[in-house]
Amino acid sequence: MPFIRPFEPRDTEACMHICRATQSPTVAADPVTACMSPYIWCVQFTHLSPQSCFVLVDNTNTDSSSPSQNGKDGKVVGYVIGTPDVHAFATCYPRYIKEVLQSPQGLIDVPPPQQLDTLESWLNPVCLAQLAYNPQWLVLSGPEGGPAEARKKEMVETWRAMLHIDLLEGWQGKGWGRKMIERFVEAVRTNGADYGRGVNLGVAGENKKVVKFYEKVGFRVFEGGEVEGNVWMVRDL
Repeated sequence: MPFIRPFEPRDTEACMHICRATQSPTVAADPVTACMSPYIWCVQFTHLSPQSCFVLVDNTNTDSSSPSQNGKDGKVVGYVIGTPDVHAFATCYPRYIKEVLQSPQGLIDVPPPQQLDTLESWLNPVCLAQLAYNPQWLVLSGPEGGPAEARKKEMVETWRAMLHIDLLEGWQGKGWGRKMIERFVEAVRTNGADYGRGVNLGVAGENKKVVKFYEKVGFRVFEGGEVEGNVWMVRDL
């Protein structure tokens, strides 16, 4: 029987695999950006805020040859990750850079960007490396002067918790997404952090079909949050 449990460090490789396996077609089409993707949308949350991260485990298959096999209790097939307060998260971000991005493997997978003054064009490897190294661009406001800057600042100041959820294809549409989001929400409510009015999340332009799912679990499109091809959503807690 599948079950949800708290993230553990042994789940890191499995979560990285899921992040890569569920990327948008544009990211997945380039092996370099696909390899980098967990360092932008996954690992910093499990590393800096593990208490608000959870995994879905299928314990009916313990085939150790699977790239997402990570322990005796089964195969990790999905995750919900995030942080109860993106501002506190951003303050801690230098630790992620030092311990993960500047580790030997991190330096290979995400070559350090030459500059962090101007964000490069979207979805080239240099742009992704810049996002990985700059929490301001990644979670707080986006690039200065862009059309999204002011709106995102307002959103994350009010809905301070942030959520990401991904499930392997065979586990989508079976009710697990709703259960995992509720587990995350419960963790945020009981964490003691300042989550403001609630949770925010972003939906990539290539994945707008999931907006209806998020609306069913209590999210709504943030007013003015349909910019630069993406959709920002919030949920009051």
